Amino acid sequence: MTKVAIVYYSATGHGTSMAEKLAEAAEAAGAEVRLRHIAETVPPEQFASNPAWTANYQATKDLPAATGDDLVWADAVIFGAPTRFSSPASQFQAFIDTLGGLWAEGKLANRVYAAFTSSQTAHGGQETTLIKMHQMVMHFGGIIVTPGYTDPLKFVDGNPYGVGKVTGPQNQNDMDQATADALEHMAKRVVEIADKLA
Repeated sequence: MTKVAIVYYSATGHGTSMAEKLAEAAEAAGAEVRLRHIAETVPPEQFASNPAWTANYQATKDLPAATGDDLVWADAVIFGAPTRFSSPASQFQAFIDTLGGLWAEGKLANRVYAAFTSSQTAHGGQETTLIKMHQMVMHFGGIIVTPGYTDPLKFVDGNPYGVGKVTGPQNQNDMDQATADALEHMAKRVVEIADKLA
């Protein structure tokens, strides 16, 4: 059974719902899944005025947080982070920065990797964020599996680099069907390619 780790950071909950959809789809494709959030590094009092951020923090703070061991365990890893000024959020980067020892030992190499993100606007840096996550994986010696345009549904969501969700200026957008379909397709593709490599 292919082992898939979904390792993500989410502030206002969009990444959490995307990660949960990926986990569901990967399990349906026959994988064993670890769903792991990246622990919040911002003190809760600093986002107390943001109801969505506070709600997501409260909902996930007691769940298992991601560690490097989750990547070592996995045959495939799906990373997720919101975009911040065209890059993954700093909380995601801080997690990546803890992996230096595993990288030096070659323990992050030869795994399948894919990525997802979100931004408030359609052109808010999703593609550059996904590419930057792929660049990190290149340093690991990972095998990047993008969804590409491997299914007609990708011409609907339009993102060959991974999956991106537009959250809206007030983070009000629920997950639409095109995003849900794209997440399901990417999870299945990750499991399929990881199975073939195994």
